[in-house]
Amino acid sequence: MARKSGKAQKEQWRRRLFVPCYQVGEAARYAHVSPQTVGKWHKATEQHGPVLSSRDARAELSYMQLIEVAVLAAFRKEGLTLRTVRNAREYFAKMLQSEFPFAEYRFMTEGKDLWLDYGQIEGDADANTLLNASKGGQLGWRSIIGRLKEFEYEDGGVAVRWRVAGEKSPIIIDPRVSFGAPAVRGTPTWAIRGRWDAGESVGDIADDFGLSQKHVKEALAFEGVVPDMSRQDLWAS
Repeated sequence: MARKSGKAQKEQWRRRLFVPCYQVGEAARYAHVSPQTVGKWHKATEQHGPVLSSRDARAELSYMQLIEVAVLAAFRKEGLTLRTVRNAREYFAKMLQSEFPFAEYRFMTEGKDLWLDYGQIEGDADANTLLNASKGGQLGWRSIIGRLKEFEYEDGGVAVRWRVAGEKSPIIIDPRVSFGAPAVRGTPTWAIRGRWDAGESVGDIADDFGLSQKHVKEALAFEGVVPDMSRQDLWAS
C-alpha cells in the first residue's frame, strides 16, 4: 500500500482537530472547572449568547473546543469577567472569521482587559502593538503583558500543545501525539496508570516506557494516584 504524502498526512491531522472525542468531565478536570461550568459556557441564556461556541448538551468536545475551554478557564483565573470574554470572542469571531478564535490566536491579559498581538493579523505591525479585544479593537502599546504560557502555538497559529498540568509540567495534550490524550514524552498517562493499577513498580514502568521515574510519578499524580503506604517499595523503586 502506498504511503500517504506529507500533505495528506497533515490534512488528516488537521481534520482530527474538529472531531468530538473529549467528554465534558475530562475537559472539566483538565481545565480545573466543574462539568456544570463547561455546560454553562456553551449554553445561551435569554439575555446573552453562549460564551463559547454552541454545543449540544450531550455532545463530546473536539480538540478546538477543549482548548477554548482551557483558555477561558485561564482567563477566569486571571480575573476576567464572562462579559469581557464573551465580547472579545464575538468581536474576533466576526473580525477574523474564526469559529474558535481562542484556540487559533495568542491572547494576553492585563487587568480587566483582553489583548491580542496585532502582528497575528497584520504581519508588519510593530512588535509592541496590541489590539484590545475587550474594547472593540482599540489599538494600544504595551511593553510587557503576561501571556498564557501553558499554551504553545504553531502550524498556522493553532494552539497545538497544552501543558495541561502547568507550564513546567511534562504532561502535554497535543492532537498529533497519542490522538490528543494527555501524555508524557509520547506515552499516554492512562497507559502509565494502567500499568500501576496492574501492580507494577514505578521503576519497572519507567524502564519499559523509557521515562524517568520522576515523569512516571508526575503522570500518576495527574491521573489521581496517591502514594499507597502498602506499596511504598514500588513507588520508591
